[in-house]
Amino acid sequence: MLGVIGDVVQDVVVWQLEEIRAATDTKAEITMTRGGSAANVAAFAAPRHPTRFIGCVGDDLGGLVLTQELKTLLVRTYSNALTQYRNQQIDFKPLKAKPEDTDVLVRTEVRQPGAKAVQIDYNLEKLADGWKVYDVLVAGVSLVTNYRDDFGKEVRAGGIDGLIKYLKDKNKQLDTPATAKK
Repeated sequence: MLGVIGDVVQDVVVWQLEEIRAATDTKAEITMTRGGSAANVAAFAAPRHPTRFIGCVGDDLGGLVLTQELKTLLVRTYSNALTQYRNQQIDFKPLKAKPEDTDVLVRTEVRQPGAKAVQIDYNLEKLADGWKVYDVLVAGVSLVTNYRDDFGKEVRAGGIDGLIKYLKDKNKQLDTPATAKK
């Protein structure tokens, strides 16, 4: 069994090394890392190992604002990036997945005249309401990993309120006439 507990600041991964023994300790390997990737660890491991994920975003005003600012940041980041593409060709690479898979990697290559092709890959998870992208890798660099590092610095410096301020400021920087109309 793999247990993953996570939040923005810290993740804890627990590998159960033996069957649970009642009324005594159970051997386990425990790893603590900087936060922000627990859900991805659980999603990656779940098809291969029995896995439990524990995580949450506060159901208070701060949690709601944080969630909305994160969504806004992702939408603006992608929409601004996509508006830069003109006259490119997107080649989809063969999908290496089984029909029963719930987590897949969609590989693409963006080609433009006179420039080197750029690899853009998408990690998707199948949920009850359809497939959802949970990470984008540009030239092998994960957006989730980049943001996790940035967010961790902001949380350490100013707590969750500092992270919310950082996200609001970043969203204002990314606000363009095209995104402001929506």
